[in-house]
Amino acid sequence: MSQFQLYFNLGIQHILDLKGFDHILFVISLAVIYMLRDWGKIVVLVTAFTIGHSLTLALATLELVRINSDLVEFLIPVTIAITAFSNILKPRPSGGGGLQLNYLFALFFGLIHGLGFSNYLRSLLGREQSIFQPLLAFNIGLEVGQLVIVVLFLIAASLIVGIFGVSRKEWVLVISSIILGMATMMILENKYW
Repeated sequence: MSQFQLYFNLGIQHILDLKGFDHILFVISLAVIYMLRDWGKIVVLVTAFTIGHSLTLALATLELVRINSDLVEFLIPVTIAITAFSNILKPRPSGGGGLQLNYLFALFFGLIHGLGFSNYLRSLLGREQSIFQPLLAFNIGLEVGQLVIVVLFLIAASLIVGIFGVSRKEWVLVISSIILGMATMMILENKYW
């Protein structure tokens, strides 16, 4: 297995790991206001998250940024809760050409999520002479994994909303409320308190 393939697989595994489902919850909370027909907006959204995630992951891996890992582990569910709560307040994407809040959440909160994996990745990359290719491969894998999650989720959403007649607003409110509840429990159980 090539070095690129190794880190690509690690990126996919990182996002699809059910033990660390916080990333899955965050990606779903970003995407829940969209439907499958909005695929172009969703790719931009997921890419914005990957850019934010990649930036702090690179900076932390290179040890240019250091933030208390307990604080980061506390902030990750906070980002999920804020995004889910925002969906409850406004369960549909805004019309028109303006920048939507979810794109800002994806980019800014992606910065926080990137810090969450940096210690582990730094220990892996410590053995590498150059970290550019492994970091690139990891982030491409991360992007692919996120797109897999979003596509599967949006297919389920399209079936439930389209076939079973659940209103789109109710779908967003129910899913966002569940995610908000899960994120709140993660916050309350966090050792940072």
